[in-house]
Amino acid sequence: MQFSLMTEPHLGGTYDQQLAAAQWAETAGLVSFARCDHYLSAREPTPDATDAFAVLAGIARETANIRLCVLVTPITFRHPAVIAKNAATIDQMSGGRLDLGVGTGWMDLEHEALGLPFPDWPERWERFEEALDYLDAAFGSGPGSHDGKHYSLDADVKPKPTGLRTIIGGSGKRRTPTLAGTRADEYNFFICPADEAREKIEVMRAAAGQRQVEATVMGPALVGASHADYRERLEKAAATRDISPEDLEKRFAEAGIPVGTPDRVAETTSALEDAGVQRYYVQWLDLSDQDAMKDTVEIVRGA
Repeated sequence: MQFSLMTEPHLGGTYDQQLAAAQWAETAGLVSFARCDHYLSAREPTPDATDAFAVLAGIARETANIRLCVLVTPITFRHPAVIAKNAATIDQMSGGRLDLGVGTGWMDLEHEALGLPFPDWPERWERFEEALDYLDAAFGSGPGSHDGKHYSLDADVKPKPTGLRTIIGGSGKRRTPTLAGTRADEYNFFICPADEAREKIEVMRAAAGQRQVEATVMGPALVGASHADYRERLEKAAATRDISPEDLEKRFAEAGIPVGTPDRVAETTSALEDAGVQRYYVQWLDLSDQDAMKDTVEIVRGA
């Protein structure tokens, strides 16, 4: 199994902190540095919430080999023409290292607070599928043409990406993996027990046929190099959630999240790999504590 670093900077994380994390991930040999695309969080006081494409464009010029990923951008934030231009530009700036995740959008809070339109679920899904058609037309060789219900295109969109990969992610058990199997280079879903992961991947593989689609998961890990180290981190994490350490450990373990010392972590990641998971995006929320971030990723990767 391969590994990437996933961050959620709308919960707090300056550009410099994200750059430092990405540069460490490159030095450590991780496949990619990924970040979400949110404009707001419910935390008080309100933390920095930087723009995903702007940040990745900057990081593209400060790294050499690691892939850069937006996981995922909602079609409610930007017209697909803007997504296409941002993605192709970063692809050029990075030498073909951008992974573009696209989704329907789900956080009503940020849309309401910032005055962004947030259609109902059926319309968002409809727009999402049509946005994929638009992006295919924009990124194809020669002039692109699309005439849909929500979007239209009649232009030779340049620059054309040279190494761009597309990601479709979501927790659904049939619709999302089926769409990913037919349209994406990568299918990503939030970490879950191995049996559930296997079912989702089998649906994706059946839809993909002969297409090569990478199956990946994203999620946190609550781990420690020793029992004492793990217990300290568990108690700290439980305190922030106002829950007992034992209840938090049970909750995470039942959700398929790696917990414990390296031997126990290895059991979890091995089961996911046996289920067909090819890469694990280790999610890290606190970019102000990058020593703990590095320890966590190294424990999960080395288990």
